[in-house]
Amino acid sequence: MRPGFGGPAIPVGVDVQVESLDSISEVDMDFTMTLYLRHYWKDERLSFPGTNNLSMTFDGRLVKKIWVPDVFFVHSKRSFIHGTTTDNVMLRVQPDGTVLYSLRATVTAMCNMDFSRFPLDTQTCSLEIESYAYTEDDLMLYWKQGNDSLKTDERISLSQFLIQEFHTTTKLAFYSSTGWYNRLYINFTLRRHIFFFLLQTYFPATLMVMLSWVSFWIDRRAVPARVPLGITTVLTMSTIITGVNASMPRVSYIKAVDIYLWVSFVFVFLSVLEYAAVNYLTTVQERKERQLHTKLPCTCGLPQARGPLREGSYSDGDVNDLDTPENGEKPDRMTVQLPLASARKSRRSSYVSLRIDTHAIDKYSRIIFPAAYILFNVIYWSIFS
Repeated sequence: MRPGFGGPAIPVGVDVQVESLDSISEVDMDFTMTLYLRHYWKDERLSFPGTNNLSMTFDGRLVKKIWVPDVFFVHSKRSFIHGTTTDNVMLRVQPDGTVLYSLRATVTAMCNMDFSRFPLDTQTCSLEIESYAYTEDDLMLYWKQGNDSLKTDERISLSQFLIQEFHTTTKLAFYSSTGWYNRLYINFTLRRHIFFFLLQTYFPATLMVMLSWVSFWIDRRAVPARVPLGITTVLTMSTIITGVNASMPRVSYIKAVDIYLWVSFVFVFLSVLEYAAVNYLTTVQERKERQLHTKLPCTCGLPQARGPLREGSYSDGDVNDLDTPENGEKPDRMTVQLPLASARKSRRSSYVSLRIDTHAIDKYSRIIFPAAYILFNVIYWSIFS
């Protein structure tokens, strides 16, 4: 039975020394921590007379014969007390009955993570300690020295995270069937290292987008060059997106990295559509020009002009030879000159139209695509960094 049964709640002080923070799993949303958990309370039934104030130290075998706090780790998935070479449990009793109970445990506990800003995120996880059977009327858990009750090893480090802060808090937890319990929290804040994701995700995605712009400088008639380039960049972006999502939990909201990758994918896809538009316009213009050539008036039966004449004009003698009525009146010279001149002008305008429609799209794309992508990067990094 607990000390002071029937009286006020027995105070049990707690302090923790974190030995290591072993792993953080985004897929399982948990963390693994190894720690020394120490309890302090006073049990006058264990007091003994002593003249030199020396304490007595016992191993785990005595723990099963006396009362100890029944604390457990809330939201724990797996936990165990180390047992090599013997159980890592220690009990130290002072002459006045003050007890120190220490154990070394490894705990894997749940951590609710928010990945809306991944991989530019900061996560806060908590390890919660609580009595399983004794409510606040029987046992009062508290941090023995406030925030100084939590000690950490300076050598603690993680590959993907920077440990920003460790601190403690205390709250009351309510269960509808049993009542109120004291609950202690070990809170720690983790900031993710971005350099790994810059090298593995952001930099390759940016290079793929820039590679898709190379097609704007390739001749529009080089179909075997531009089409494989666009398809390769699209497939590479799909591979990058699949690789990132494979190592992440299937959350129902959009992550920051998803925004960047999918916008980059859209830029790559638009570069493929840009060439499709250029190729289509080129085909349409060439078809119109072929139709225009077939509609031009035939000049093969006209006699050659005598002397140096301007293009599209004929001498009076030629006109007379072409069509001279019986009364000897000359026809109007413009009847032959205007159709030929207008036809040649129409043919020249078709060449100019072909050159402007197809080349202008590539020309403007060389400016619009990089400018839009740079603007997107400025907005993205200003929001999420």
